[in-house]
Amino acid sequence: MGSSFSAFSYRPFAILWIGSLTSITAFFMSTVVQAIVAFDLTGQNSAVGLVLLGNGISSAVLGPFGGAVADRISKKLVNVIGQTVTMVVFLVIGVLLAADRIELWHLVVGSFFTGASFAFIGPARQAWVAELFDPDLRGNAIALNQVALNAARIWAPAIGGFMVSWAVVGAEGAYFVMVALYVIAQVTLIWVPAAQPSPNPNRPSVFGDIAAGVRYVAGEPRLRWMLTLFFLLILLGLSSTTVLPGLLENELDRDVEEFGILQTANAIGGLIASLAVASIAGSPRALTIYGVGGILGGVGLALTGLAPSFLIVLLPMFLFGLGLGAFQTLNSAIIITESDPAYFGRVSSLTFLAFAGFLIVSYPVGLLADAIGERPTLVILGLLSIAAVIVVAPLIARAPAVRRVEESMTSAPVQHTPAAED
Repeated sequence: MGSSFSAFSYRPFAILWIGSLTSITAFFMSTVVQAIVAFDLTGQNSAVGLVLLGNGISSAVLGPFGGAVADRISKKLVNVIGQTVTMVVFLVIGVLLAADRIELWHLVVGSFFTGASFAFIGPARQAWVAELFDPDLRGNAIALNQVALNAARIWAPAIGGFMVSWAVVGAEGAYFVMVALYVIAQVTLIWVPAAQPSPNPNRPSVFGDIAAGVRYVAGEPRLRWMLTLFFLLILLGLSSTTVLPGLLENELDRDVEEFGILQTANAIGGLIASLAVASIAGSPRALTIYGVGGILGGVGLALTGLAPSFLIVLLPMFLFGLGLGAFQTLNSAIIITESDPAYFGRVSSLTFLAFAGFLIVSYPVGLLADAIGERPTLVILGLLSIAAVIVVAPLIARAPAVRRVEESMTSAPVQHTPAAED
């Protein structure tokens, strides 16, 4: 476990990680709070999915541009602008809630703009972290980013759910707290060096950059199959978020505000997994554990649909988080470690498109749950996840290692090892 935290030896990365932790905390608070508000407004699973759909559409459309921009301009500037947009959205929604003027379409539009900002922040932040380190520590740094994500998932849902149910704070107070967390994240960026793009008079257009990134991934079988499996498991696994509020209220006879507790159990499993695998992100064992994690995630999701009570459902939710956490952490680390640095932003943007996809799929999944019930829907999602791993994982294992492309860099990275602390 000691080697799991090696990248923290470089102070700017540690500061950036703290900023990521606060912004991710706000993001996961928002997923719970907006789900509760949407369900309370309508009483329908599809309403929760519709709000997520707004986020997914903008992320899907703008995601490839986010990756190209990350490889062309300052990643620090991209993060500042994107986080500012998200802060404004949260502030407006909070004011509408406080004035008792909130409607479902407000949540959908707000979700659209936060998805747009995420389409640029995600690839830029991932590529920025990769550029801060030499290859030996790059996988560990990317894995620690996943640790921040899973750590925030532990407390953020619980905090969000508690604030909504606490009359003194309410949903509007939760949104104002999220704004404050983004302010903290903005301040931390001051102490992180920016990797400035190097001049390239022969650089193609943004569309040319996007096409080059797609060609690069398509030409590397391991990257291609890893991204395929990542898309499938994220779409199937995370779209279950749409169904969980209805599972609580319709099947387990619990208040929808306890949605945060389910998410916390899931996140504890994810945090344990990401900490456990962070030190092996660059080892030959990574691919094996990565596949096992995907299987465990699917089993946990199917068992969630079969759990007879609220207390028992916490166990498969934990297993779901454990498996998917290991899978996500190693997938991100392996892909970035093996990719050519010239394509960091564009390859990262393709992985983030999976999250846009799950947000889009969430709406039809919500409709399916309304039609056949929450339990069958969760079982179907879990079984499809297991099948995806069984089919695609062997193709990844047989694929040759990614070739390093010898070409001029699109950006000038600021790479460091622990000994290079300044």
